[in-house]
Amino acid sequence: MSETSLMAKTHTPPEPPPAKQSLGRRLYSYLLDPDIEGNLQKVIENFVATLILLNVGSMLIEQIPEIYEPNKKWFHFFDTVSIVVFTVEYVLRFVLSPYQKNMAGKRFPRIFYAISPFAVIDLLSILPFYLSAFIALDLRILRVLRLLRLLKLFRVLIPAWKEFRQLNKGRTFRQHVHAIVWPSRFGGQIHHFFDLFIIGWVVISVISVLLETVESAHYILAMEFAVLDSVAVAVFTTEYLMRMYSCVEDPKFKQAYAGRIRYGLTPGAVIDALAVMPFFLEALLHHLFDLRFLRIFRMLRLLKLTRFSDATKLVWDGIKREAGTIGASFFVLLLVIILCGSLGYLLEHAAQPDKFESIPGAIYWSVITLSSVGYGDISPVTPMGRFITSLMALLGIALVAIPSGILSAAFTDQLRIERENIGTKIAAMMEDDNLDSDEKAMLEADAKRLHITDVELDSMIKIAQRNRLMDKNIRMEFNLTAAKEDPELAFEQFRGLVSQIKQLVYITDNQMAGVMGSEGEASGLEKSIYDQIAEHKATRKPA
Repeated sequence: MSETSLMAKTHTPPEPPPAKQSLGRRLYSYLLDPDIEGNLQKVIENFVATLILLNVGSMLIEQIPEIYEPNKKWFHFFDTVSIVVFTVEYVLRFVLSPYQKNMAGKRFPRIFYAISPFAVIDLLSILPFYLSAFIALDLRILRVLRLLRLLKLFRVLIPAWKEFRQLNKGRTFRQHVHAIVWPSRFGGQIHHFFDLFIIGWVVISVISVLLETVESAHYILAMEFAVLDSVAVAVFTTEYLMRMYSCVEDPKFKQAYAGRIRYGLTPGAVIDALAVMPFFLEALLHHLFDLRFLRIFRMLRLLKLTRFSDATKLVWDGIKREAGTIGASFFVLLLVIILCGSLGYLLEHAAQPDKFESIPGAIYWSVITLSSVGYGDISPVTPMGRFITSLMALLGIALVAIPSGILSAAFTDQLRIERENIGTKIAAMMEDDNLDSDEKAMLEADAKRLHITDVELDSMIKIAQRNRLMDKNIRMEFNLTAAKEDPELAFEQFRGLVSQIKQLVYITDNQMAGVMGSEGEASGLEKSIYDQIAEHKATRKPA
C-alpha cells in the first residue's frame, strides 16, 4: 500500500452517527408523510374517505323516519365514533404540522397550518358537534352542518386534480376525457377515483334493484328507489357518452364515425348501453306497452364490474385457448345425457307414463341425476331403473368434474402465461440496462392486473437484471481468431477482462492477498497485476 493511500486512510474523518429523530418526526414519517412509501399515509386517507362516504349515507338514511326512529341510538353511536376519528385526525395533523415540507422555515408553523384551507375544512367537519354542547342548536340544523364533512374529500381530490392537470398539460379536451375514463399513464389518481365512483354506483344500483322486490322495503322506500335509479341512470349515461366521445383516441377506433360504431359493438359498450336502456324504453314507450318487466334487466349493471376485474379476461382467454378440449368434454357429456335419458324413458315409461312421458322429459331427469342435484320430482321405481340411476350418479361425478377441471387448469395456465409474458417484457425493457418511469409504471399496472405483489415484481426485475449481466459477460468471452483480425474488438475484450478482474479483487477484499502470497500459487505477473488493482482500490475516494 502506498504512502498516499495510507495517509488518506489515516486522516479520513469518521462519518458522524445518524441523528436520532424526534418522536414527532417519526410519527409524521410513519403516519402522514406522503413521500414515504410503505407507511400508513395511504391507509389513513382511504379509511377517512370511506368514513366520510358512510357518514353521507347515514345522513341520507336518517331522513327516513321508519328506519331512523327505531335505530336512533345506533345512528348517534356511529356519529360519535366518526367525530372521534375526525378529531384525532385533526389533532394529529395540527401537532405534526411543523414537519410538513410546506411549513419548513416558518416561525409559527402550527398557526400557518391552522389557517390553511385543508385545516379549516377539517375543523368545520367537527366544529358543529362540539358547538352543540355549548349552543342550543336545532337538531335539523346540526344534521345539515354535518354535510360539511363532505368537504374533507377535497384533501384527496385537490392533489389528485393537480396531478391530473400536470399529466395532461397541453393535451386536448377529448384527451382529458379519455384519460379520465380509460386506463393510461395520463389518468393518475383521478382515473382511479372515477373507477371507484362507477363501481360504487353499480353496487348501490344493484342493491336498490334487489330491495325493490321486497314488498315491505318498497312500501317504505318507493320514492327513494325511484330517485336512486334516476341518479344511477344519469351517472351511467354520462359514463357511456364519455366513453363514446373519447374512444377515438384509441388507435383501434380512430375514425370519427366508423370507430365509434366499432366501439359501440364491443361487449363492454353493449353492457353499458343495456345498463341504461330499460329506463329510457320505459319512459318513452310506457303509453304503448307495459314495459315494467324490463326493470329486471337493470341487474345487467352488475356486468359493468367485469370491466374493472381482469380475472374475467383471464378466464375468457383461458377458455378460448382450451376451446377445443372444453368443447370435446361437453360433447361427451351431451351424448351421455341423451343416451341415459333415452334409457330412462325405455325402462320407466311403462311404470310412470305421467313422469317419463317422452325422451325430452327423461333427459331432464338425466341432467338432474348426472349433476348429482336430484330434486326428487322424478325418480325411477323399477329395479333396473334404480340400478341405472345409481350408475349414472357415480358416472356423473366424473363427467361433470371434467369440464370444471379443464376450466380450472385453463385459468391457471393462462395466469402462468401472463406472468411469463411479464418476465419477457422486463427482459426486453432491460436491453438498455435501465427501467425508466414509464416502463416501471407499465410493469406495475400489469403486476396489479395479475395480482403480483410489489415484492414479487422487484424479484422479477432483479432476476432480469442478473440474467442481463450474465448475457453481457457471456458475450464478452473472446474469440482469439476474431481478436487477431480486429484490434478494436481485441481492445474491447481486453477491457472487459480487466473489468472482471477488478470486480474479483474488489469483492474478495483482502482475502485473496493471502492466497497470492503463498509459495507457488501466483506468478510474478499475476502478483504485479493484483498489487496494482489493490493499490488503485485503496486510493479511491470513499463514496
